[in-house]
Amino acid sequence: MPIKDTFTTMVSKLPIEIETLIRQKLADLEQPGRLALSTRYPVLAGGILYVKQSVRTISNVLNTRLTRTVRPTFYENVISRHQSVLFRRLGGSDPRLQMQKVTNLKMAVRKLNGLVIDPGKAFSFWHVVGRPTYQDGYVDGMLLSNGKVIEGIGGGLCQLSNLIYWLFLHTPLTITEQHRHTLDVFPDSGRVLPFGSGATIMYNTIDLQAQNETESAMQLKLWVTEKHLKGQVLAPEPVPVKYHIIEKHHSFVIYKGRYYRFNEIWREETLEGETVRIEKITTNFSPVMYDVDKNYLEKNNFQVWVID
Repeated sequence: MPIKDTFTTMVSKLPIEIETLIRQKLADLEQPGRLALSTRYPVLAGGILYVKQSVRTISNVLNTRLTRTVRPTFYENVISRHQSVLFRRLGGSDPRLQMQKVTNLKMAVRKLNGLVIDPGKAFSFWHVVGRPTYQDGYVDGMLLSNGKVIEGIGGGLCQLSNLIYWLFLHTPLTITEQHRHTLDVFPDSGRVLPFGSGATIMYNTIDLQAQNETESAMQLKLWVTEKHLKGQVLAPEPVPVKYHIIEKHHSFVIYKGRYYRFNEIWREETLEGETVRIEKITTNFSPVMYDVDKNYLEKNNFQVWVID
């Protein structure tokens, strides 16, 4: 959104490698390349979506590595754990949709809770959960489409995919498919995880997938309480390597009178307290879709960079 205040906080000097990266991201946004066929011809969007979903369904059915195995009892060793608040302030969104989101989360959790990913097997969110339908008990919830809040069947399941992705990042599982929102839609409200560390999903076109390339089975444990969505990844034996997520260079960028949000997500692996590996997970650079003012920036102690 356009800048409401002329407030800017300049760092002494923007690191050249970060400035170069940001300028490349800006160039990509200004010259996005060829538009998707469904964008150029909206009348074809429904048919194109159907074909993509059908192709993915067939591919998943033929993929013998994808698991749907559920173990009735749980392994004892907790490899990672996390919880997220069910009800948050998300701009001016309808609170009713957040209430209905809980119904959708409970429906999906029933299928995912206890799921085992054996060595050599793979996880697909949609392969396990399936298509959300009214007949199966799903209801309308909040969805995001091109940066706008809309109402639709199964809305709110992104909170579950976000949680599972965060859990997986703290395990030796290999993430093979993950997508993130390309826009910063809502101002922060009680944020506890780095910006851009989630995993958006859309039935059988945008998925969250992971593969178990270790020698140990991994199991999902998920449940919903009055206030939280909770989850753990369990294993038969302890995993000696520990995983830590690090956010770098988190800032707001002003360019041509607009705000953008930038950061890098890194993962550190430690063994007996010693760092054995550090890898960059992703670079986020997103147009900000809400009004940004001096109070918001100062309250959250956000750094602001100006690009000429």
